[in-house]
Amino acid sequence: MGPLYDAHQHFHFDELVPYRTVIDTDLRQLDVRRAVVNGTNEAEWPVITALAKKYDWIRPSYGLHPWDCGNRSPDWRASLRTALMGDPRSAVGEIGLDRWIIDGLPADDPRLAGLRVASLSEQAEVCTAQLALAAELNRAASMHCVQAWGALRELLEKTARPARGFLLHGYAGPAEMIPGFTELGAYYSFNLQLMEPQRADRLNNFKHLPIDRLLVETDAPSKAPPLTRNRFLLGTPSVDPTLNHPANILLAYEMLAEIRGLSLDVLTREVETNFIRLFG
Repeated sequence: MGPLYDAHQHFHFDELVPYRTVIDTDLRQLDVRRAVVNGTNEAEWPVITALAKKYDWIRPSYGLHPWDCGNRSPDWRASLRTALMGDPRSAVGEIGLDRWIIDGLPADDPRLAGLRVASLSEQAEVCTAQLALAAELNRAASMHCVQAWGALRELLEKTARPARGFLLHGYAGPAEMIPGFTELGAYYSFNLQLMEPQRADRLNNFKHLPIDRLLVETDAPSKAPPLTRNRFLLGTPSVDPTLNHPANILLAYEMLAEIRGLSLDVLTREVETNFIRLFG
């Protein structure tokens, strides 16, 4: 089996801080060559920069997530440019559109604590600016979308895009939109959440997506697989076993290989080629 590549995760999140050493050891044992670690707000960007200097498998990515863009500072664009210019390997992300946060969550949901929820038009304005910067620097963009696929397609059609392409991470959009997104430069990453029974129609997309646009991700520490398949984080008796260990990238590869009817060797070679083409 060849080396593994995680196209989208969040190693810097607080939940994984106590387990960084064991995660690093596990990923090296699995020969995880690169993992794109995505910032979602300005406070996270310097944390990711520091981690990328310490762990050679980290490919940093800096962006304002649609959940966080309502809390952006007046100088966010300059700060984003500075972060990107500081590391030529870096990507832009996680960026995108999310309608669910606007009308799908009750106002007292704890996930909304401290957030000013941006309208879809405001999200689109922030996403457009970040895509333009990605296009200017020709950096890959890693994109989030929930319940806003039509709006995202429209945004991409009228906005400058990086020549190297962009990632629709954990793609859960309609099958009929895949040809149009592909023509615009999209890559698509598979994660283990797609194995949940209620996502069967979205899982089916990964049987037919162009093989030269396929990538694999964990989205760790979220999107955990069933507990019976999880590589539990070690180091403390009180660890939450529902956390998604980044080493589950191997399980994601195994599941995608099974879905595509490919050997693991063939899939790892294809994903490596695709990852390097998109992220460099």
